[in-house]
Amino acid sequence: MKRDAFKDIKRVVVKVGTSTLSYSNGRLNFQRMEKLAYALSAIRSRGIQVVLVSSGAIGVGSGRIGLVQRPKDTSTKQALAALGQAQLMKIYQKLFDGYNQKVAQVLLTKDIVTIPQRHKNAQNTLFKLLALGIVPIINENDTIATDEIEFGDNDTLSAMVATLVEADLLILLSDIDALYTADPKADSSAKIIPSVTSITPEIEQLAAGTGNSFGTGGMITKITAAKITMEAGIDTIITNGDEPSVLFDILDGKEIGTHFISGVEKS
Repeated sequence: MKRDAFKDIKRVVVKVGTSTLSYSNGRLNFQRMEKLAYALSAIRSRGIQVVLVSSGAIGVGSGRIGLVQRPKDTSTKQALAALGQAQLMKIYQKLFDGYNQKVAQVLLTKDIVTIPQRHKNAQNTLFKLLALGIVPIINENDTIATDEIEFGDNDTLSAMVATLVEADLLILLSDIDALYTADPKADSSAKIIPSVTSITPEIEQLAAGTGNSFGTGGMITKITAAKITMEAGIDTIITNGDEPSVLFDILDGKEIGTHFISGVEKS
C-alpha cells in the first residue's frame, strides 16, 4: 500500500509503548495520554475504526508503589499488572469520555492464536465493539499469563491483534523515530530508512537494541511485529509517539517513520 492510500483506510491498530505513556520513573505522562485520546477520538470521527494496544500496566503498577525498575520475578510482575491495569483503564476512560468516545478493556493471552475457538470468540467480540463505535483498548493479560500463553511483548501482541481484526494498517508508537541505517545514538551519520519491502537478515541486524527499564520491547520486537503483519497483507508504520498528532500526518499520507510495505493488495 502506498502512503497516499492511507487516506482511504477503514481500520487501524495503534500500539503505544510504555516509554511513550510514561516517564522514565514509570509515572504516567498524562499530557501525552490526553493527546493520544484526542487523536484517536478524532480519527474515529473520520469514520475509521480504531483499536488501541496499550502497554504500561506493570510500569504504572510499579510507579504506584514506588519501584524504580521493572521487577524480574513473575508473581511480582503479575501483581503489579493487576494494580496498574485498573489504574490505566480508569485514566483512559476519563480521557476518552472527554471526547465523547466510549472505550472497552480487552485482555488477551496467546491462546487466541493457538486455540481456534478462542480466536473466533476474541475476533467476534472485537468486531462487535468496532461496529458499535467503541475503541477496544487491548493489553496482554499479564496477571494470568504464563510462558506457554504469553506474547512476551506488546509489539507482537499488536501484530496479532492487527491480523485478528483484519486491519488495514498497524502503527507502532514508541520512543524510536524509525528504523535507521545505524544506531543514531552512536552514529551521527545514521539515516532513517523510509520504507522496507522485505525483512532480510540485514534489516534484523539493524534492529538490535533494547527498550527502557520499564518496557519489554525495542526495535527488534517491532521488526518481528512487522514481519507478522506483512505476511498477513497488512502494512506497518514505526515512528515516535512523543506527539500523538503524528497519527494525523500518517493517515494523511505524509512520510513519517519507517513504512513496512506488505506487497499484498487487499480487496
